[in-house]
Amino acid sequence: MSKEIVEAVKALEQEKGISSDKLMDALADALLSAYKKTPGAAKYARVDLDHDTGDFRVFELILPPELEEKLLAEAVAAQEEEEREIDPETGELREPEEPELDPEMIAPYEDQISTRDVTPDDFGRIAAQTAKQVILQRIREAERMMMFDEYQDRVGELITGIIQQSDKRYTLVQLRERVEALLPKSEQVYNERYDHGMRVKAVITDVSDSTKGPAIVVSRRSPELIKKLFEMEVPEIADKLVEIVGVAREPGYRSKIAVISHADGVDPVGACVGPRGSRVRMVVSELRGEKIDIIPHNDEPGRFVAKALSPARVREVIVDDGERQATVIVPDDQLSLAIGRDGQNARLAARLTGWRVDIKSETEFAQDDEEIEYEGEEQADGRCLAVLSNGRRCPNAAIGESSYCGLPQHQALSRFETNQIAVLATVSEAEVAILADSEADDGQVAGIVERAAAEFQEPVEEAEDEPPDAPTAGPVAEEDSSSSQAAGEEPPSTPPADEAPQDEAPDEALAEDAATEQDEPAEDEADEESEEEVEAEEEEAPSEEAESPDGDARSSEPEPVAEEAE
Repeated sequence: MSKEIVEAVKALEQEKGISSDKLMDALADALLSAYKKTPGAAKYARVDLDHDTGDFRVFELILPPELEEKLLAEAVAAQEEEEREIDPETGELREPEEPELDPEMIAPYEDQISTRDVTPDDFGRIAAQTAKQVILQRIREAERMMMFDEYQDRVGELITGIIQQSDKRYTLVQLRERVEALLPKSEQVYNERYDHGMRVKAVITDVSDSTKGPAIVVSRRSPELIKKLFEMEVPEIADKLVEIVGVAREPGYRSKIAVISHADGVDPVGACVGPRGSRVRMVVSELRGEKIDIIPHNDEPGRFVAKALSPARVREVIVDDGERQATVIVPDDQLSLAIGRDGQNARLAARLTGWRVDIKSETEFAQDDEEIEYEGEEQADGRCLAVLSNGRRCPNAAIGESSYCGLPQHQALSRFETNQIAVLATVSEAEVAILADSEADDGQVAGIVERAAAEFQEPVEEAEDEPPDAPTAGPVAEEDSSSSQAAGEEPPSTPPADEAPQDEAPDEALAEDAATEQDEPAEDEADEESEEEVEAEEEEAPSEEAESPDGDARSSEPEPVAEEAE
């Protein structure tokens, strides 16, 4: 019999992968349980089993009364500390069981305990059945512990399984023989079907130990699934040359991933897309058609937010570092694309970047921006005060206590009375660096500022009015000359200023003004003369206008004046 036990233990060791020592200990516990089922069994007993030969003996433990009372009191105290369980059938608290002395409690007092050999000749049918049940239970417990030790360190790992059972609550996925994982309804994608026998990839999210064995929970909604799928398809990610630094996902609809390259010459986006899109196509196929946007990561928040809103085109991004908020200005025709269906694109961009994203169209932003004065006033909105060459204000946020952003050209504007970036047009890059340095030499800074300010001209919004006595004969004379040359006539000669009579100059100006008023009265009255002078000239002009024909007012009027001057 002993030889058969040893052979059976070795066979179980090879079949189940359980060590022979664990099986022998389980057999010893089974024999002890079988002995306690026999009539007249001792209250305290132990079984000694030889692991090599399979021989066993049962010994009765005879405890002194004082030691037994002491150990029982300790067992009762330990039992009272534990919470009483509730019977699920009746809903009442279960009565505590009679305390028993475990072999671990008795072991320290072996020198005070006497033993007696009480090995039975035959255990009987009931005892043998009890031993069988205990052995099977211990084998199952050993298998569960082995499975738990194997999978507790594999959380976050990608696994492939076969669908075994699916209902409204959960889906069972077989990982290997006698190992099943649970795919709960909360971890399933709404538009996916899980048919029996279908292969599916998922990520292990939790492994917990329970009385029925380790519970392995897998997920198809986790963002970690996209990372593992790309790692499997893209060798550069597996070799750590390209890294996925962020994932934002709405399962079944769209996902955005941010990638960065750690090696020169390796395009992170191109590596993930693959030749003709083969790599990303495999991932999309595994996710049942879910769209994936691959975004290059950028340390500058403004550029990163702009890229995260793709496929929409972004004009500019205003970043507020303190509030971690980004205001994005897009063309009017790109507003709906930037927001996405039900705000999906904006939500994914905000999750991916970790910034709050506010999207505005150019028209809306221009209306809000009209009320802001850029020049000469301190701003309280946290934006840089620099005014660019196109007249728009810098969209970046001011840093620290400064009124300007971190660009050296904009920091250099703090040395000037104006915040127009055009003042630095004649300043070299080395001088800009000196101006941007707060610890630079004051004398050197003053020289650069004085020279740049002297060469800078403030932009003029509207043209100033010409003085009222400015003669208009120049443009008219040029038109007269060009018209007379076209008609084949010689251009009229104009006498020198010192030879011309002083008293005839007003008559000449009045004649020219009268001829010009017939063809272009609106232009001359609006741009050159005040209302009072125009009224005075109109009173003196009728006699001149009556003598000249209507059609040749421009070409014929200056000729008599030239002859009279001669």
